Amino acid sequence: MEDVRIDLMRGQGPDGKPNCTVVVRLRADALRRLGLHPDQPTSVPADPLPPKWWGLRAR
Repeated sequence: MEDVRIDLMRGQGPDGKPNCTVVVRLRADALRRLGLHPDQPTSVPADPLPPKWWGLRAR
């Protein structure tokens, strides 16, 4: 098995419009190489959030 697997499922929704779902699966060993592990709780920022102007673009 590869370290990363991406599946695309296509079908029709109840309204007849196309409906797509993407499923991404990672092996636990691949996460460990990145310093993560499958039992790790959801991460939260360790540092303060960036200032509000951070995402603004020059106009």
